[in-house]
Amino acid sequence: MHVQEWLETVPAVSIYLLVGVVIGLESLGIPLPGEIVLVSSALLASQHGDIDPVVLGACASAGAIIGDSIGYAIGRRGGRPLLAWLGGRFPKHFGPAQIAMAERSFEKWGMWAVFFGRFVALLRIFAGPLAGVLRMPYWKFLIANVFGGILWAGGTTAVIYSVGVVAEAWLKRFSWLGLVAAVLIGVTSMLVLRNRARKSEQQHAAEGLGPVRAPEPDAVAVAD
Repeated sequence: MHVQEWLETVPAVSIYLLVGVVIGLESLGIPLPGEIVLVSSALLASQHGDIDPVVLGACASAGAIIGDSIGYAIGRRGGRPLLAWLGGRFPKHFGPAQIAMAERSFEKWGMWAVFFGRFVALLRIFAGPLAGVLRMPYWKFLIANVFGGILWAGGTTAVIYSVGVVAEAWLKRFSWLGLVAAVLIGVTSMLVLRNRARKSEQQHAAEGLGPVRAPEPDAVAVAD
């Protein structure tokens, strides 16, 4: 069953909780489809008046912020052994190449990696635990976490909800034309994103960058 079809059978309060919990667990460091659940819920809200998009966005933001903070605490306490354990459990998400890429981002951008990482699928999972492992000062992490979480969750909800409302009204007037246009736009966007991802992977492979060896936790200084 499609995610959105399943969500249609769930009460509004349960959807708020589901979105907050799934995004919170994803932000904590567990690979879950948080963004897919949020997008599907926002689309559902545009079609059903009993789901408040403001409450939905607030729950998503809270889940992102709280989950990231818990992930930070776990990463700070668990250190590099935690990353090794996660790599064994989730090799596709926490493998050496993924960890190396995330570490390079943190070493180069510091707290901005937490902020902008909210908009990147891989860094969205890594941000909290890795910031804790690298001993980023919590106040810096919290600022980036709060603003990034609100902008990502609230912005995604607002944009998808607005698009859903407009698309529903448009499809009622131009059903087949709208459907074809939506499919073409979706396919084009997917191809563009896949092409960019492929180029990025090829660039990293060409550079031959291996995992970055970070200093011991007590000695790490994350850039501003």
